[in-house]
Amino acid sequence: MNKYESLARLLTEQISHNLKKGISRLPTEAELCRQHHVSRQTVRSALALLHAQGIITSRQGSGSYATGLSDDAGRNIIPILIYSQQEYLYPSLLSDILTELAPNGYRLKVCTTRNSTCAEREHLLTLLDDPPRIVVVEGCRSALPNPNLDLYAQLRQRHTALLFLHSQYAALSDAVCIKDDNYYGGYLLAEHLTAFGHTRIAALLKIDDIQGHERYEGISACLRDQGLFLKDENTGWFTSLDIEALELRQDTRFLTHFLQNCLRDCSAVICHNDEIAYWLIQETIHAGIQVPQKLSVVCFESSYLSELSPVRITALAHQPHETGRSVASCIIQILKGIPAVSQEIPWQLIRRESSAPRQF
Repeated sequence: MNKYESLARLLTEQISHNLKKGISRLPTEAELCRQHHVSRQTVRSALALLHAQGIITSRQGSGSYATGLSDDAGRNIIPILIYSQQEYLYPSLLSDILTELAPNGYRLKVCTTRNSTCAEREHLLTLLDDPPRIVVVEGCRSALPNPNLDLYAQLRQRHTALLFLHSQYAALSDAVCIKDDNYYGGYLLAEHLTAFGHTRIAALLKIDDIQGHERYEGISACLRDQGLFLKDENTGWFTSLDIEALELRQDTRFLTHFLQNCLRDCSAVICHNDEIAYWLIQETIHAGIQVPQKLSVVCFESSYLSELSPVRITALAHQPHETGRSVASCIIQILKGIPAVSQEIPWQLIRRESSAPRQF
């Protein structure tokens, strides 16, 4: 092995060590010569090799910096534990993340969980065989105690960074998380309905994921600020198992129960997402309830379902590609040793035909 190749290997190890401490800038050529007792030509040849391998990049007048890439291609694959890769919002989200990562030399490995902590554990055990530098995690049933915290602790002990998506576990609240601004979103939807004169508002939310709780808090706060109240008898909660039955078998019994028991005297309802709103509108059609004449329906999250619904659904949405870009940017920051912080992605209200002024 040539002297510059030996130096390049040594520098690769030092870069990896420094990135864990948040240091991405390499010493100057002169400093490297002094530290390693080699000529400037040897240093330049070693840096050229690292540059060709994609491990470092040069900035005019500033020096050389780590790209976050590893010389081992397998270490540049980013595992992401997520509900699905083929359903609902996930294909576009994963595409957005990959679009941002690919030019930087990274690839995604998608591990689907279907919101099952058992599936999550199986994936985590596999990752522990060869711990990645970072793993992106969409928390499973994040409102409940998580039985896999021991495996997350082991990954951290082996220097794997954690980046949570949409929600994080209470016991891992110090980890970076990219999530929706659920509290404000709930406030915004309730404010939209009260501006239309609705005073008796129902909600249908997910109970075993923390997003449902945060959305409930935002809705309740808005109504309370206006002297109104989100009553218990008008609040429906569904679980991950209900969603699985809905998606696999079109089992809408929990929606029928909500329609029959929680909407009495209500002129509007806020749904957890547009998948729920889409199916609820189908149920209202069967029940002979006109939307929005008799019932205004609004929701969090706007996908193709908002447009495909028999009545297009008023929904909260993000700027196109915003969440995926934020996740990818955070991944690259962490791998470059740059401090990353949690983010709440803001909502914007997309008004469609499913909400209208209350008809007295």
